[in-house]
Amino acid sequence: MVFLCFFLIVNIITFLSKPFLVTIRAYSITSSAMHNALLIGDRIIVNNAAYGVRNPITNKVWVHLGKPRRGDVAVFIFPQDPSKDYIKRVIGLPGDRIRIINKKVLVNGQPYETPAAVHDDPKVIPPPPRPGDSPRDNLSPVVAPANSYFVLGDNRDYSYDSRFWGLVPFDNMRGKALYVYLSWDRQNSRRRWGRLGQPIN
Repeated sequence: MVFLCFFLIVNIITFLSKPFLVTIRAYSITSSAMHNALLIGDRIIVNNAAYGVRNPITNKVWVHLGKPRRGDVAVFIFPQDPSKDYIKRVIGLPGDRIRIINKKVLVNGQPYETPAAVHDDPKVIPPPPRPGDSPRDNLSPVVAPANSYFVLGDNRDYSYDSRFWGLVPFDNMRGKALYVYLSWDRQNSRRRWGRLGQPIN
């Protein structure tokens, strides 16, 4: 009964807020790029005002309330296809120098450890000697320009992120992921009750 009430409240608020200034919104996870922090079948609540109150049509900021912080799990408009929303972890902030050496992330020359990061593939892809080779495990230094963010999926070996397509402009940011409000295990056709209300860190 408590779960049903919680589910109904979340959906009612999300539905009613859509025509106005959306401050929270529900999203569904459809890929494994953020495993284990987020699983396929998770439905999550995102604070769309975390990085400012935005025009719901253009996504331009009306009222500045904050900027993404390193470690935030952020939803954003995919720069290469504005029809898609992506969710990744913010690693590099404007002005940061990011480099990856044999899967190890360096920010401004210092190792940056993300407790949620997963490396399932023991193979290390060497630095790309030719254009078109994969930068998955070795990335030449990238300096984030003003109002741009370097993002990575937690499932590092199976995530399509800033290593491949570049940085995320601040204007593309939608909001910060807060918690899981529902999770469905498609493979076993059952709810994951233990993930209900789990914060996204």
